[in-house]
Amino acid sequence: MASLTERALSGLTPTASDAPAYLEGLNPPQKEAVLTTEGPVLMLAGAGTGKTRALTTRLAHLLISGRANPWDLLAVTFTNKAAREMRERVGVLVGDQVEGMRWMGTFHSVAALILRRHAELVGLTPAFTIIDTDDQIRLCKQVISAAGVDEKRWPGRGLAGVLDAWKNRGLRPEEVPKDDAFQFADGRAIDLYTAYQERLRTFNAADFGDLLVHNLTIFRQETDILNAFRRRFRYIMVDEYQDTNIAQYLWLRLLGTDDEGRSGGNICVVGDDDQSIYGWRGAEVENILRFEKDFQGAKVIRLEQNYRSTGAILSAATHIISHNKDRLGKTLWTDADHGAAVTLRGVWDAPEEARVICDEIEAAQVKGRSLSDIAILVRASFQMRAFEERLNTAGLPYKVVGGPRFYEREETRDALAYLRLVRNPDDDLSFSRIINKPRRGFGDKTLTQLSQVARQMGASLSAAGAALLETNELKGKSRSALKEFLDNIARWRSAAADLAPGRLVETVLEESGYIAFWKASKTAQAQGKLENLKELVQAAEEFETLEGYLDHVSLVAERSGDTGEGQVWLMTLHAAKGLEFPVVFLPGWEEDIFPSGRAINDNGQVGLEEERRLAYVGVTRARERCHISFAANRQVYGRWQSSLPSRFIDELPEKEIEVLSEPGLYGVKAAELPAYSRFADIAADPERSYRTPGWQRAQRARGASTAPALEGAARLVASSTPGSSPFALGDRVFHQKFGYGEVTALEGNKVDVAFEKAGQKKVIATFLQSADAAG
Repeated sequence: MASLTERALSGLTPTASDAPAYLEGLNPPQKEAVLTTEGPVLMLAGAGTGKTRALTTRLAHLLISGRANPWDLLAVTFTNKAAREMRERVGVLVGDQVEGMRWMGTFHSVAALILRRHAELVGLTPAFTIIDTDDQIRLCKQVISAAGVDEKRWPGRGLAGVLDAWKNRGLRPEEVPKDDAFQFADGRAIDLYTAYQERLRTFNAADFGDLLVHNLTIFRQETDILNAFRRRFRYIMVDEYQDTNIAQYLWLRLLGTDDEGRSGGNICVVGDDDQSIYGWRGAEVENILRFEKDFQGAKVIRLEQNYRSTGAILSAATHIISHNKDRLGKTLWTDADHGAAVTLRGVWDAPEEARVICDEIEAAQVKGRSLSDIAILVRASFQMRAFEERLNTAGLPYKVVGGPRFYEREETRDALAYLRLVRNPDDDLSFSRIINKPRRGFGDKTLTQLSQVARQMGASLSAAGAALLETNELKGKSRSALKEFLDNIARWRSAAADLAPGRLVETVLEESGYIAFWKASKTAQAQGKLENLKELVQAAEEFETLEGYLDHVSLVAERSGDTGEGQVWLMTLHAAKGLEFPVVFLPGWEEDIFPSGRAINDNGQVGLEEERRLAYVGVTRARERCHISFAANRQVYGRWQSSLPSRFIDELPEKEIEVLSEPGLYGVKAAELPAYSRFADIAADPERSYRTPGWQRAQRARGASTAPALEGAARLVASSTPGSSPFALGDRVFHQKFGYGEVTALEGNKVDVAFEKAGQKKVIATFLQSADAAG
C-alpha cells in the first residue's frame, strides 16, 4: 500500500483515517486546492470561504510533503500586513522551516530583492535608494521646473500620478503611446518621464513603480536571468489575484512559464473576480477572468461554502452580483442559520438617514450589543461627515478606518485654516499651514525672513508680512504673492460680515485657488478631496455665523475619543474589504452616489460592474444583520435635489428583504415600497408622486417606460443631475471678484461670462447674482 506521502504527491486525497492533521477541518474543495500541486491552479474563493486557510495550508503541504524546499517557493500578496499574517500562519504549521521562505512578501518587496541582485543592468547599483511618495512628488516638481512647464497648471503631484499610472501598466518612457502623453503638460509628459528617470539614475534611486518595471526590463532583455528565477521558483502562489495591475500580471506571466515560455508552470493564484474593486488604482479584473487562457490546462477550484454570513445575507449578495456579465460565476452557500432578513429603509433626507441609523445603534447598545460589533460603510468619504456629527451628538464613540476623521483630513484642515485666519489674522498656525497652499512662489528663504521679522516685532506673521510690504526688503514674485495673499484674507474678512458661512467657504476655496489646485491634480485621491470640500461647504451652510461653525468644528474634534466601551466602525466600502462585522449599515444607496455617477460616466458598463462588485463586498461584510438605506432628498452643490434609489436595490431578492420605509414617504405606505421598481410605478402616477423639480424631470424622462432597466435608470440619473443655471444668455451679472459682466454661454451650473474688467471667465452659477440685485 502506498504511503501517505506518496499518495499526497500523486494528488490522491488521503482518507479521513490517515489524513495529516493540517488537512483536518478543510472542506472538499479546500482539500482539493491544497493537494492539487502541479500545473496552473485558480482558487476562485468567494467572500468568507476560508481562502487564507486554504492558501497557507497549501504552502505548508508543499514543505511537509517534501515537494519543495522553503527557498523554492514564491508567495506574494499586496500588503505587508497580509504577508506577515501568511508567514505566521504557515509558521504554525511548519515551524522553523518558515524562516527559510525568503521569497514570501509583497510584490514590491520581492521585486526589490531581485532588482538588488541585478541593479547594474538598469543603470543602478545594488545600494540604490527606494524613494517614498513625498520624494517622488518633490522630484516631479524639480523636473517640471527645469522643463519650464507651468507648475500651477501642471503640478508635481499630478505628474507623479501620471507616472504611477504608466508604471502600473509596465510602460517605460519609450513605450508610452503618444496619445497618452496629451493627458498632461500638453503632450510633454513623455519628455518629463524621461527626465524623471534620468534624475533617478543620477541619484541611484528608484520609486515603487520602478521596482516592477525594472524587473520586467531585466527579464525581457536577459533571458538567462529570467530562466534562472523560473527554475528557482518551483511553485508560485499569489493572493488577491483579482487586484493585480498590468505590470504585476506581466511579471507573474514571465515567471510562471517554463524555459521555453510555455504556460504550464506550477502557479496557483487565489482570488475572487466578484471582489475586484480597485480599478481606479490600476487593478485589472480581466487578469483573473482570462487566467485559463493565459495558463493552458489550468484547473479552477471554486470555494463556495461561506463561513461568515447568514443565508439571507448571502442570498442578497448573490442576487446583486449575478447581474454582472463579466464574471467566472459561483454561488455562495452556508450551513449556518438562514438568519434575519436584510432590511431596506427609505428616509426623507440625508440628515434623517444619519439620525435613524444612530438611533438603531443606540437601541442595539441598550440590548447589549457591543459598539465594536457595528460598522457603517459608505460609498464616498464625504458621506462620513453627517454620521460623525450625529455619532458625536449621540455620544457614541467611533473609529474611522482607512483614513482620518472628516475634520482631520488634509483638505478639510487646509480649508479650515483659511477660515480661521479670516476670523483671526493673528493665527500663526493657520497662516503657516496655508501660506503656500496652493503654491504661491514663497521659498524657504522668504518664509524664514517673515518669521524673523515677526519675532523681532513681537507680532503675528500676518502683521510681519504687512510690515515687510511697507519696505523694500521683499522683491519680485515673493512680494507680489504676499501682497495678494494678505489682500485676499482682508477682503474675505470684510465679506464675512455679509456672506453666509457656506457662501464664504465657497468663495474662499474658489478665489484662493485651492479648488483649482485639486482639480488640476491627476491623483486618484483628488476627486474624493473635492467631494469632501463640497461637503464642508454644505456643513457650513447649517450655521448662521463663521464663528459658530468654527466653534462647532472644534467641539466635534474634541469629543471624538474612545470611552472604553468599544467604538462604532466608520469607513468606506473600499476600506472594508477583508473585514467583517456582526452588524453592517449600508447608507446612501442612491443613483449618482452608489453606483457612482462618475464611475459610470468615465467607464460605462465596466464602471457599473465594478460598482456592483463593491455592493457585493459591502453586503458580504455582514455576519448577522445587514441594513441598507437611501434618502429621498440630498443636498448636492449646496442645493437640495430629489434622489433616485440605487438600481442595486431592485436587484435584491424581494423574499429576503424587510422594508422599513417610513409611512408616507413619497406619499405611499411602506408596504407599497419594496424596491426600486415600485418607484417607477409611483413616478407614473401623478396622484401619488411628490412634487419636486427633480422628480418632475425624472417623470418626463421616463416617458411611458415602466421597467427599471439600466437604460431607464441612466435616463433618470441624467434628468436629475444638479446644475441648471438660473441665468440666460445675455443676462447682466455680478461676481464679487470679477465685477460686472454679461453671460455668453451656459453649461449646467457653469457660466461663461464676459466681464467688463476681468475679461472672459468660466464661473459657478452660485457665485453670481443678477446685476440688478447687486445694485
